Amino acid sequence: MAVKIKRIKKKDFKGIQKNGKNIRGDFLALKFAENRLNYFRVSCVVSKKVERKAVKRNKIKKRLREAVRRVVKEGKGYDFIFFAKPKIKEKKFEEILREIDKILKKAGLY
Repeated sequence: MAVKIKRIKKKDFKGIQKNGKNIRGDFLALKFAENRLNYFRVSCVVSKKVERKAVKRNKIKKRLREAVRRVVKEGKGYDFIFFAKPKIKEKKFEEILREIDKILKKAGLY
């Protein structure tokens, strides 16, 4: 069964960014905080420093959201904000999956 994942609303984004815990990986950084919901919320940030063209930035965000959906297991609800670094452009989807898995294990989320 697929895990229910939604996007983070603007009003919650700043609170997570300010009070959340931070974990860095090779080409991703994660800010996360526990929420009082029974599902996960995800936001992916890809700046213009990573990719100038909006179409390519959106593609990276879609790949990140799909990778999170595949990696995250059932459990307590958390809010995740993933920040992409420039190296992500040259990575394959399987590498992104492994990186997200590594970051979540490093954070002790599963």
